[in-house]
Amino acid sequence: MDKIRHVPSLQAMQALVEVADSGSFTQAAQKLCLTQSAVSRQIQQLESHFGVPLFVRSSRSIRLTPEGEQVLASARTILEQLKALEDRLNPQNRPFRIRMHVSLAVRWLLPKLSDFYRRHPEISLAIETVATEIVEPASDSDAYILYLPEPSSDPVCLTLFEEALVPVCAPGLASSTRPLASVDDLTGFALLHRSADMQAWIDWLAANDGRSLDDYRHIPFNLDELALDAAARGLGVAVTDLTLAEESIDRGVLVVPFGQPLKTGGVYSLCPQPSATSHPACALILQWFADQAATNHL
Repeated sequence: MDKIRHVPSLQAMQALVEVADSGSFTQAAQKLCLTQSAVSRQIQQLESHFGVPLFVRSSRSIRLTPEGEQVLASARTILEQLKALEDRLNPQNRPFRIRMHVSLAVRWLLPKLSDFYRRHPEISLAIETVATEIVEPASDSDAYILYLPEPSSDPVCLTLFEEALVPVCAPGLASSTRPLASVDDLTGFALLHRSADMQAWIDWLAANDGRSLDDYRHIPFNLDELALDAAARGLGVAVTDLTLAEESIDRGVLVVPFGQPLKTGGVYSLCPQPSATSHPACALILQWFADQAATNHL
């Protein structure tokens, strides 16, 4: 009979992931609610099991060995698979997870969440935000919201709202000596950008007979949220989606100084993952988002 093969403990694999992610035995111990010596013992158990050192330790830092990188990759895969299995078998014990850009979460979803929880106090949403231009689907997410240059042909994707670009600024930005009543007046103010490619301003200026970007002063950011906050503080004029700026406009924090919204053809869409249907609250959540989309289209 073949000898029973022992496998590393899940606790040891979790310890490896936490140490690798934090670069510190102390921080990993705090995250796992263990002592530092307990975490060290778990790493030693893994090293003994595989017969190779997993970390190169020095007085100031630790780093994974090539063998440690291989064990870490396997540990991540095993833990992720177990978590996915747990979620599939018992989805009611976890929140419905939605991944989206941070500006969309702050500017569009957050103001609406009180309505969601008033309707569905028994359901929990977990909002995961990213600051990258493209929102990539994650294996542990039930749905994701992303910007698309045109509506998706996938019938499961729900268009939440269409992109409509407008200039916005602080109410007191203009003055009698420095007016802001037309596109020509923009040369007297900084253009605030929500992304490094400055595409929103390029599109809006092209549609409104504006000048070349070289004729303006620029302050670049990498988030709508930062550009809009800068605009509210009087640093210049930002171009953003009207829906994302709507709450700030309603509160009087921002104003649209001139111009009509520019519809780019782009849309913000909610796309459920195939696994979302296993969550018992999926239908109610998707219906709530559909209601919000219908309200935006009124």
